[in-house]
Amino acid sequence: MDVTLFNTLGRKKEPLRPLAPGPVRLYTCGPTVYNYLHVGNYRTYVFEDVLKRTLKFAGFPVRHAMNITDVGHLTSQADEGEDKMEVGAAREGKTAWEIARFYTDAFLDDCRKLHILPPDVLCRATDHIAEQIALVKRLEERGFVYRTSDGLYYDTSKFPAYGRLMGEQNLEGLKAGARVEMNREKRNPTDFALWKFSPPGVVRQMQWDSPWGRGFPGWHIECSAMAMRYLGESFDIHCGGVDHIPIHHSNEIAQSEGATGKPFVKFWLHGEFLLMNNAKMAKSEGGFVTVKHLQDRGFDPLDYRYHCLTAHYRKQLDFTWETLEAAKAARRRLKNAAESLEGPDKPACAEHVQALREALEDDLNVPQALGVVHEALKADVPPGSKRALLKLAENLFAVGLFERETAALPADVQALLDRRAQARRSKDFQLSDSLRRDLAEKGWLVEDTKDVQKVRRL
Repeated sequence: MDVTLFNTLGRKKEPLRPLAPGPVRLYTCGPTVYNYLHVGNYRTYVFEDVLKRTLKFAGFPVRHAMNITDVGHLTSQADEGEDKMEVGAAREGKTAWEIARFYTDAFLDDCRKLHILPPDVLCRATDHIAEQIALVKRLEERGFVYRTSDGLYYDTSKFPAYGRLMGEQNLEGLKAGARVEMNREKRNPTDFALWKFSPPGVVRQMQWDSPWGRGFPGWHIECSAMAMRYLGESFDIHCGGVDHIPIHHSNEIAQSEGATGKPFVKFWLHGEFLLMNNAKMAKSEGGFVTVKHLQDRGFDPLDYRYHCLTAHYRKQLDFTWETLEAAKAARRRLKNAAESLEGPDKPACAEHVQALREALEDDLNVPQALGVVHEALKADVPPGSKRALLKLAENLFAVGLFERETAALPADVQALLDRRAQARRSKDFQLSDSLRRDLAEKGWLVEDTKDVQKVRRL
């Protein structure tokens, strides 16, 4: 059976046919690391993680690259305002570089708590300034670039296919909206910045020399430059949230294909918004829920991951504490089954595995796949077969079905476990062993598996 995915570019489901032998090449838009991410942001990362796990389940190896935006993302989508990193630095009295390191680490820590697999390549915009400058030079040589008083801009009128990702109707709306606050030096409302000049008399914390003057890259150029470096000038799948369709991803297509003359990406996949009480969740609106907020309310981050799985990635999902409680209860039922099923190991029922596969390979129909698992637990098959199906489901959904709960651990024990987990990731085995002894002195035994550490009372 084919893996079919809804391609935003063609507005229909299409069978996945990789462009070249070898791994499926996947690029996902990463965070702008100027603040904590809210759980709405993480809905997109969970969907992308399920995509990657499903592709591997279907027999496709994957090469995954994701960016870290640590420069260039301005506070306005219209290439105006301050760089979000500079805003974060001023807010917290730190350097922009310190802000970037802190919130990158916070993002990666949240991803671990949500069981989101790390990318094969995690690329930071500030590490790839040379590649971005080189790409702007290619565009300049092909006649797509013009200069204004504040930077270099891409002339969208030179790219006839501009906006095909969003559709003609949405493109007209975008043009109308852009005119309201349009930079008067822009030739067209949809033109966008490739390189911004440092304002006269202002010393930015993040700025670089370029052939056009001292400044910093625009937001969009980084994804094209880094994706093409690590995945090639044409690759298989690019993902992000639906808010990226009209501007960021449309601009990526224009600048990438303008520079190379080749199709940039075969499949574009976009995840829908998470709504909080039917209102889009966004940091710019002031109040937002983070992973830490979930934990402070007594939820495991994996309860939230399960909640994300209850709606198709292309459908909006409402978030309330009541819906999260329901997800917590449903996840607990699966965990209880995983813990209680006894008897010899048996292969999972072929019929159940096939139903699970068909659901996931049909544009990631995770709610249907979850239903298959819950129904299979009621079926008249040996406990060992049910356990095997749950192990398969855990590989795909990653909601901690076979992990022991640690939510009720004393704070000092959890702190030692967190330090030990970091020591293991850093391969500091001497510190890891020392912390194991400290935990034993407090009455806790730590058991290591390949991916996690488990703890229980002595």
